[in-house]
Amino acid sequence: MDPFATGGAVFCFIGAVVIIGLIFIANAIRIVPEYQRLVVFRLGRCVGSRGPGIVFLIPVIDRGVKVDLREQVREVPHQVSITKDNAPISIDFLWYYKVLDPAESVLQVGNFESAAAGIAATTLRAVIGGIPLDDVLSEREHINNMLRTRLDEVTERWGVKVTNVEIREIIPPREVQDAMNRQMSAERIRRAVVTESTGTREAAINVAEGEKQSAILRAEGQKQSAILAAEGERQSQLLRAEGFAQALEAIFNAAKTVDQKTMTLQYFETLKSIGAGSSTKFIFPMEFTSMLDNFLGKSKG
Repeated sequence: MDPFATGGAVFCFIGAVVIIGLIFIANAIRIVPEYQRLVVFRLGRCVGSRGPGIVFLIPVIDRGVKVDLREQVREVPHQVSITKDNAPISIDFLWYYKVLDPAESVLQVGNFESAAAGIAATTLRAVIGGIPLDDVLSEREHINNMLRTRLDEVTERWGVKVTNVEIREIIPPREVQDAMNRQMSAERIRRAVVTESTGTREAAINVAEGEKQSAILRAEGQKQSAILAAEGERQSQLLRAEGFAQALEAIFNAAKTVDQKTMTLQYFETLKSIGAGSSTKFIFPMEFTSMLDNFLGKSKG
């Protein structure tokens, strides 16, 4: 036997063993990320979930199924549903879920995503069937909560938590859309008319208020003017009365210093002035004769 042939066979055998060993080791060692878990089946029996980090599996005996623990979102495409008042509408929505129990999500359902999507579509039809069309269009949040609650009740036994449901689009029938458009147009017209009337009313109120303030200011000005005029007239009368009183006092003081002769001479001066006129009649006061006697008598004396 050729020794070289024997040595080559040995090397081939050793190489095959090494390769098979590496394959076994590669299958035996798994690195599980933080957001995943590895559900391990040993001879067909579930022995629990493993991870994160390095997980060792017995080749051929153990089998691992990866489960993602991150929150996932899935879309339920447009579903035609009949409302309580028999109006067909098309709705699509998004649902968010998160695996809480990796082993249950693998053991309890074959493909929980497909199963949950089917249940979501069925649940949607059931929920919409009990709500009138107007409520479907106006109460999205209520429908979202109802869908989430019902889906969560079903998926809870699979170890999956439905965290949120969001309706993305609701397409009502064509005639309903036309009616809604007409209603929106009428509402816009009504708001425009109300806004215009409100503006007109406020403008009229502002004008009236301005006129009122103007009238009040004019009346106040006239009042102040009348008060100032009356005050000026009163001051003027007081000044005239004071002047007249001072004049009388001066005359009285001067009259006290005038004697009978001076008065008689004043009468003579007055008569002289009267005589210089063109009048042919002269009127003498009765006191003139007595004054003249006194003047003459006193002169004699």
